[in-house]
Amino acid sequence: MKSSNLTPIKVGLLGIGTVGSGVFNVLQRNQEEILRRAGRGIEIAMVADLDTARAQAVVGPNVQVVNDARAVIANPEIDIVIELIGGYGIARQLVMEAIEAGKHVVTANKALIAVHGTEIFAAAHRKGVMVAFEAAVAGGIPIIKALREGLTANRIEWIAGIINGTTNFILSEMRDKGLDFDVALKDAQRLGYAEADPTFDIEGVDAGHKVTIMSAIAFGIPVQFDKAYVEGITQLNAQDIKYAEQLGYRIKLLGITKRVANGVELRVHPSLVPAKRLIANVEGAMNAVMVQADALGTTLYYGKGAGSEPTASAVIADLVDITRLNSADAAQRVPYLAFQPDAMSDAPILPMSEVVTSYYLRLKVADEAGVLARVTGLLAEAGISIDGMLQREADDVGGAGSTQTDLIILTHDCVEAKMNAAIAKIQNLPTVLAPITRIRKEELA
Repeated sequence: MKSSNLTPIKVGLLGIGTVGSGVFNVLQRNQEEILRRAGRGIEIAMVADLDTARAQAVVGPNVQVVNDARAVIANPEIDIVIELIGGYGIARQLVMEAIEAGKHVVTANKALIAVHGTEIFAAAHRKGVMVAFEAAVAGGIPIIKALREGLTANRIEWIAGIINGTTNFILSEMRDKGLDFDVALKDAQRLGYAEADPTFDIEGVDAGHKVTIMSAIAFGIPVQFDKAYVEGITQLNAQDIKYAEQLGYRIKLLGITKRVANGVELRVHPSLVPAKRLIANVEGAMNAVMVQADALGTTLYYGKGAGSEPTASAVIADLVDITRLNSADAAQRVPYLAFQPDAMSDAPILPMSEVVTSYYLRLKVADEAGVLARVTGLLAEAGISIDGMLQREADDVGGAGSTQTDLIILTHDCVEAKMNAAIAKIQNLPTVLAPITRIRKEELA
């Protein structure tokens, strides 16, 4: 194989924490296989990390370790820069500087791509370099490649994904053990599935970054995280998970993006999903993404969404892609967001009030005659039809002799603005005794 006689392509690594050490180890272990696939060796020649002693211990004596990322970018021998620092701040500056220096960039940084992707891709386009980010969404699952290349022939209709392992682990624990949210979160932190500060995960921000990236690739629109609707799982409680189960549903935190007549839906929130759907049975810290496309129909991509070697798997796949295409004319490469830069769509992202979906409502109501009729009357007035209902015996909810009960209503599809108005009216009824719980419902058919 003549091409393997080429000198190895030289890579600089910014940050050698969990993922960086995984990248180094997998590259070392599978170097022969990778050479056969890429046609050329791939070698980490330089690493920047503030903890130089720890970094040197990971990479051994033959790799140059520095504490200044800009020294890596300035090195004329480095062809590809891998950014694994994370966050929006210094990472953005370093990626822009690497592009300006004519280096290709590989990143696992979903926040960076979801918020600053448009600016980064424009700079890369000007300089004729590649920016690859497979590891930014769903860890090692090759969902970006599937959307960008494998499904090129299709018009993608919608995507729904469990794309945050921390929240999926917490919801699995709540369901299996009947725990409330705060107890399940403490468990997840103790076991290392949740960070000490889990805000980005539990408030849905991390999933929001990832679905923003998938939406841009699926529909050929700019990345616009600021327009995504994001709601986390902190308000969920064990009884809703139990009621959902009785109705034949599981509750999952989904990232959803959908092409509709008047624009694109882009949203993250807890959703009831029919228990018979494969995605409803994805448990623990695993990720899964469902894609609905016109020619192929439904596909499901499942696997580990985080961790050292699963994420490294995606980073190295990007390195191989860049190595293969390094000498190709820039115009022949796969566009960053799948569509040619001059053919992007300006379809608007819809506000949540215009989204059409169905709902689960839980009302704590006085256990007296006429309550149900008043509630269903207000829903009917708003043009919202009921799909199913569950009324608990008062004794089951509040103990013997209780005067209040839970009323659970499933609705058919309606526009969110109508539902908001109906909930406001129902909440004002004197027989409704607590704030109404509303969870959206996705059939994913």
